Amino acid sequence: MTSVLRHHRLRTFGAGALSVALLSGGTSGALAASPSPSTMASITVKADKTEVKARDKVTFTGRTKGLKVGSPLVLQHEKSGKWIPLRATAKVKKGNSYALIAKLNTKGAEHLRIAGVSGSEKVYSPTVAVKVK
Repeated sequence: MTSVLRHHRLRTFGAGALSVALLSGGTSGALAASPSPSTMASITVKADKTEVKARDKVTFTGRTKGLKVGSPLVLQHEKSGKWIPLRATAKVKKGNSYALIAKLNTKGAEHLRIAGVSGSEKVYSPTVAVKVK
C-alpha cells in the first residue's frame, strides 16, 4: 500500500512539474512574440448619430495612435459577415484626430468601423452601430 501511495505522489509531482514547465515556456514565448503595448496602433470611433433616415449624413470622429499624419482611413460596413469598404474616407490630421462624413443608404442596422494601416499592420476601430430608417 505504501508503494502505491508513493507511486501516486511521484506521478502527481511529475505531472505538476511538467505542467509548470509547459506553462512557463508557453508564456515566455507568447510574451516575447507579442509587441509591446506602446507600439500597437489603434483607432477610436464615435458616431454623432445612432439613428438616421436613409441618405442622411453621419459624422464619425475619433483619434488614432501609431498612424502617421496623413494616413488614409476608410469607413467599412459589415455585410453578410464580410467587411466592405464604403466611399467615405478621411486622413489622420495633426494631433492624431480624424473626422469622416458618410451618407448611409441601406435601411436597417448598420455595423460600421474605421480601417487604417500602420506600416504593414492593418488597424481597425471598434464597431459602432447606426440604425437607418
